[in-house]
Amino acid sequence: MIEDTPRIKHIAVAGNIGAGKTTLSAKLAKHFSWDVQYEDATKNPYLSDFYNDMHRWSFNLQIYFLNSRYQQIINIRKGDKTVIQDRTIYEDAYIFAPNLHEMGLMSERDFQNYFTLFRSMASQISPPDLLIYLKADISTLVSHIHTRGRDYEGNMSLEYLKRLNEKYESWISNYKEGPLLIIQADHLDFTNKPEDLGVVVEQVDAQIHGLF
Repeated sequence: MIEDTPRIKHIAVAGNIGAGKTTLSAKLAKHFSWDVQYEDATKNPYLSDFYNDMHRWSFNLQIYFLNSRYQQIINIRKGDKTVIQDRTIYEDAYIFAPNLHEMGLMSERDFQNYFTLFRSMASQISPPDLLIYLKADISTLVSHIHTRGRDYEGNMSLEYLKRLNEKYESWISNYKEGPLLIIQADHLDFTNKPEDLGVVVEQVDAQIHGLF
């Protein structure tokens, strides 16, 4: 375990739905004695409606996520602790919102309004000191989604997950905002296998030491 340092304030975990972001965030927070900011789906007032009627609720949902993560980042940078964040503001803007727009589920007018707001917000914040990307195949995502059994995710199509995965790969391949660690998640079980978690901890530890 390493000691916290004020130079490392913001670690973020990115990845598609079902990649294991929340589990890994919790495990790393416990190991490194970091605080953690979750993407709490249980408190999102739009998520269930969105999965039942994506066209109607897509803009509302994305604005909610944008505001929520923006507030998280502001609080992280104001604080004096190292915080690991479950999902990033960039995923909302470069993956989920564009995907909804391309699928015809968010109008051009709403998308342009959304993205203009994102650019304004992004200009006021700093990127994560380290971004951890959980890379996972569709079969892994589906298995994790079925295991957690959230009702509102029951209508999610394989095509939807595939489109998101393609956008994640494109975004990560062009990510230049800061240090990046890619974790191949298909054959790792952070929950039940301590040795798998240990592999990730070693990689994160090496990345953090390399930031100095």
